Amino acid sequence: MSGNGQDEGNGKPRPEEEPAESGLQEAPAPDEAATLRREVADLKDQLLRRRADFENYKKRMERDRENAGHEMAEKIFAELIPALDNLERALGATGDDGSLRTGVELIYRELLAVFERNGVKAHDPTGQLFDPTTHQALSHEVVPGMEEGTVAEAFRKGYSYRDRLLRPALVKVAKGPEDADGTEEDAAEAPAREH
Repeated sequence: MSGNGQDEGNGKPRPEEEPAESGLQEAPAPDEAATLRREVADLKDQLLRRRADFENYKKRMERDRENAGHEMAEKIFAELIPALDNLERALGATGDDGSLRTGVELIYRELLAVFERNGVKAHDPTGQLFDPTTHQALSHEVVPGMEEGTVAEAFRKGYSYRDRLLRPALVKVAKGPEDADGTEEDAAEAPAREH
C-alpha cells in the first residue's frame, strides 16, 4: 500500500474512500425525501378536498331530491284544493236530504285530515290585517266597526304547504270612511285652506 490512498498494483481507490464518493451521490437524498414529503402532503390535501366535495355533493343531491318531492306534493295539493272548495260550497247549500249532507261532510273532513297530515294548512284571514303576500283583495269597502286594512270577509280560503303559499285567500278589505268618497277629507281641509 502506498500513502496516496490507492491500492498497490491496480490504481483503484481503497474501499474506505468509497463512502466519501457515495456520500456525495447520496447528498440529493434529503432533498428527494423533502420532495416526497411535499408530494404526500399534497396528495393528502387533494384527497381531503375530494372527500369534502363528495360529502357536499351528497348533501346537495339529498336536498334536491327532498325539494323535488315537496314540489310534487305541492302540485298535487294545489290540484285538490278546488275539490275541497266544491265540497265546502255543497255543505253551505241548504237541502232536505240529510244523508247526502252527511256524506259530503264526511268527505270534507277526510280531505281536510289528509291535508293536515301532510302539512297543508287552510287560512281564513277574516278579522286579520290584509297581507298582500298571502291575501288577494277582490274589493275594498267601508265596513262599520272594522279598522282600515282589515280583512272584512274571505270569499275563498288561502292554503299553504310547509310555509309555501299554495293559493292566496280572496278577500274583501275594509277601508276607512274618509276614503269612501273623499268628502270628509275635503270638508276637513276646506276651512284650513281658507285661513
